[in-house]
Amino acid sequence: MNYKDRLENNRIFEIVKKSAKELAVESYVIGGFVRDIFLQRSSKDIDIVCLGSGIELAKKVAEKLGREVHVSVFKNFGTAMLKFQEWEVEFVGARKESYKRDSRKPIVEDGSLQDDQNRRDFTINALALSLNEDDYGELIDPFDGIQALKKKIIKTPLDPEITFSDDPLRIMRAIRFASQLGFDIAPETFDAIVNHVERLEIVSRERITDELNKIILSPKPSYGFQLMFHSGVLKQIFPEMVALHGVEKIKGKGHKDNFYHTLEVLDNVAKVSGDLWLRWAAILHDIAKPQTKRFDQKVGWTFHGHEDKGARMVPQLFRKMKLPLNEKMKYVQKLVRLHLRPIALVKDFITDSAIRRLLFEAGDDVDALMILCRADVTSKNHEKVKRYLGNFDKVDAKMKELEEKDKIRNFQPVITGEIIMETFQLKPCKIVGEIKEELKEAVLEGLIKNEYEEAFKFMLKMGKERGLEPK
Repeated sequence: MNYKDRLENNRIFEIVKKSAKELAVESYVIGGFVRDIFLQRSSKDIDIVCLGSGIELAKKVAEKLGREVHVSVFKNFGTAMLKFQEWEVEFVGARKESYKRDSRKPIVEDGSLQDDQNRRDFTINALALSLNEDDYGELIDPFDGIQALKKKIIKTPLDPEITFSDDPLRIMRAIRFASQLGFDIAPETFDAIVNHVERLEIVSRERITDELNKIILSPKPSYGFQLMFHSGVLKQIFPEMVALHGVEKIKGKGHKDNFYHTLEVLDNVAKVSGDLWLRWAAILHDIAKPQTKRFDQKVGWTFHGHEDKGARMVPQLFRKMKLPLNEKMKYVQKLVRLHLRPIALVKDFITDSAIRRLLFEAGDDVDALMILCRADVTSKNHEKVKRYLGNFDKVDAKMKELEEKDKIRNFQPVITGEIIMETFQLKPCKIVGEIKEELKEAVLEGLIKNEYEEAFKFMLKMGKERGLEPK
């Protein structure tokens, strides 16, 4: 299907054409939708620019689409948006922009189509298709955006030094598009990114993190992170990750470069999961290694406790990055804290109690934890990798077997604190907590089943050892 077919097969464009004609304004579809037509990617977001009022054009289009279509108007920005079926369509009048040094908020004036294309971030996003009757479907490509698509290059329409100085968020967007599409960044464009990294200070953390998350969700996110690293962007927005970079040697003993190891783990997770938060767990699983690094004369470099320290760092990093401080954060924190646990079980003989404890602590996130643990095996020794992954298969099989038998995942002891207090006529006290903990341990060790009668007898035994008798 060629690009004109994509227009003709979408009812929206025909209605925009008719509506624009009735209002005596020119209209064009511009930006990402056009780019994705030529990349043969699906897109549900449509940007319409017109030489006139985008709000009035949106209202006219909605009128023709039917009463069920609602127009959202943003007067301060001179834009309007409507949703129709699976499409989200935004309308704006053509404009030209200028900027003040201390703000990325533009001063906006009415402009021509050329002015509007000039203000676009990259040549691949400045492509436009006419929706006017006389030249319907004609491509307007003043900056050779089609050639950039063919050569897989990200470059700016105008001087990149001005482009990134005016709106430094475009730095993140350049890296995001390169990462999502697998494109290179043109040398002069990359140099301008390096020159204006500090300008990111005027961009809100929310906007930066939004772009960062899109990079993380790229097919191969390590590419975007390497671009951020080599340009200095990562040091500006996420210095804790840059601290992972480098190898220190003492007496000929070194350690792996934890930055590049983290990128490998991230890519490994990305191959099997599109879960943003599992990918964040991959990014943060070794984040505390710089703080826990020690040199031992006998064994070399150690990072003891980096999983616990890393888990404690997760909330503060999420707060700094303006990521959600809810169950998503707790999920990442749990995976960081537990990511070494399955590795400790990779032995020829695995005890049932160790597996039960892992199932209990990981709960419903145990499958995600195992994905992270498998991804964490990045040795260049292929035999070692094969052996570790084979042992993880044993852990998986044992977990399935015990889960079917004992239903340990997310289990709640059948004997509650209330039952303990009622049985021995106690008020809330330390002894109640001790008996509850011993009951839980007994179930995890396989000494008793988590069934009422058996657990009740065990509770009576624990009470008797403490001089308690049922009342």
